[in-house]
Amino acid sequence: MDPYINEWLNLVIRFAHLITGIAWIGASFYFVWLDNHLETPPQEKADKGIGGDLWAIHGGGFYEVAKYKLAPPKMPATLHWFKWEAYTTWITGFLLLSLMFYVGAESYLIDKRVADLSQMQAILLGLGSIVVGVGIYEFLVRTKLRNHGIILGLILIVVATALSYGLTQIFSARGAYMHMGAIIGTIMAGNVFFGIMPSQRALVKAVEEGKAPDPAYGLNAKVRSTHNTYTTLPIIFIMISNHYPMTFNHSANWLILIAIILITAAVRQYFVLRHFGKQKPLILVASVVATVVLAVAIAPRSVEISEAQQQQVVTNAQVTQIIEQRCGSCHSENPTDDIFTIAPAGIVFSDIDTVKQWAPRIQARVIDAKDMPFMNKSEMTDDERTTLAIWLAKLK
Repeated sequence: MDPYINEWLNLVIRFAHLITGIAWIGASFYFVWLDNHLETPPQEKADKGIGGDLWAIHGGGFYEVAKYKLAPPKMPATLHWFKWEAYTTWITGFLLLSLMFYVGAESYLIDKRVADLSQMQAILLGLGSIVVGVGIYEFLVRTKLRNHGIILGLILIVVATALSYGLTQIFSARGAYMHMGAIIGTIMAGNVFFGIMPSQRALVKAVEEGKAPDPAYGLNAKVRSTHNTYTTLPIIFIMISNHYPMTFNHSANWLILIAIILITAAVRQYFVLRHFGKQKPLILVASVVATVVLAVAIAPRSVEISEAQQQQVVTNAQVTQIIEQRCGSCHSENPTDDIFTIAPAGIVFSDIDTVKQWAPRIQARVIDAKDMPFMNKSEMTDDERTTLAIWLAKLK
């Protein structure tokens, strides 16, 4: 595919994915908040089958919201459904995954240092991992385990850990994280498609036929909706994780991902309880402490520079040569890389001054995280990284 067309497709699909994701997550957050803030209605409303109500003010207007215990006596003329927010988020997400990691598998998904895969093998393994992950979840949630949240949650954590480890053994670090996100995102969209929507259709059908709605339908939808609540923050982290190589480019990247999933799920739990009026600040404090501990634990080791190396003179010319040879194919006025036809992030190393300008980022990405050059396509050596480290140390 022409790189310029690829860039525009990437922009349009990514933008659409962001917008639809905001709509879905916004609706999800709102309805969780709404459910948790419903109050016992006055008797005249309770007599009509109202199970909870809420008053709110927003945008200069007053809102009165009521929720039926099961369903109204008859269906209203207009009933708003919330499904396309989820469906379009998944569709745009899958298109973006396909464009970036399947069409561009050799650049983004395959890391020969991890597994020597062909493009087709990588694509099939990627799709297969999504099918397996979603299949395991759907099997478990359709059993009686769905009524035992803690046990089911522990089992799913074990499954997620196994998937996270397995993905990092076959794909690039970025590819592994994105496929974990694809699995979670597909589970979330599947909860809407396979669980929530069928249950809601059954409730509507019962009312239209004048039958008493089966409470099981509402409970089934509620379970899946609750699961989506706790995976919202983890999926948001994965969406932005490619910008933070200290997480995915670590030797224990699979474990780091699980730790962040648990931390973000705990943060969501804090806010869910807060909606109920239950103040549990220790959950939030524990999440912050866990994040700090994680950051300290995975901090990159300082590059060991011997006394002899400290005395070594590294000239600007040496640095410029390394940068031009190893980074110039992407970070130049006219990139020659087959993927990056425009300098990534607008960073162009045109002379030694621009190299100095971006010295902190070079330290973070080339020396500490070692995720640049991208996939080490230009084969920067450890000696060259050490040379840059010596030069950078003397700039401080």
